[in-house]
Amino acid sequence: MEFVACVGTDEHNWGQITALLNRLEYEKAVLVVDALASGYPTNERCTVVKVDMGQPLLLLQKEVQDKLKKTIGGEFEVALSLASGTGKEHMAVLSALLNLPVGVKLVVYTKEGIQFLS
Repeated sequence: MEFVACVGTDEHNWGQITALLNRLEYEKAVLVVDALASGYPTNERCTVVKVDMGQPLLLLQKEVQDKLKKTIGGEFEVALSLASGTGKEHMAVLSALLNLPVGVKLVVYTKEGIQFLS
């Protein structure tokens, strides 16, 4: 399974991404990040997809989809974290994944560990 995370500029939520990067079992992680962002969590298994988060939703969704199409490698389902970012960014990433098409399993790190939302 591949792990996809929307990484916004809200640094206080990056701990959630870091916990998932360190504890979730995945083959590859794909971080969808604002082109202007820096200092976000990453590791050696991450591919960073930088996009212009400031553009209108439909243009953002198209850019994310085009870039994810080149990055997501034949998976049928991805684990997706939307713990960071804005609603517009979440909509763009989720829509892009569903249009690839891949199945989406939402994932979060809690006090009890990794939880998949159904």
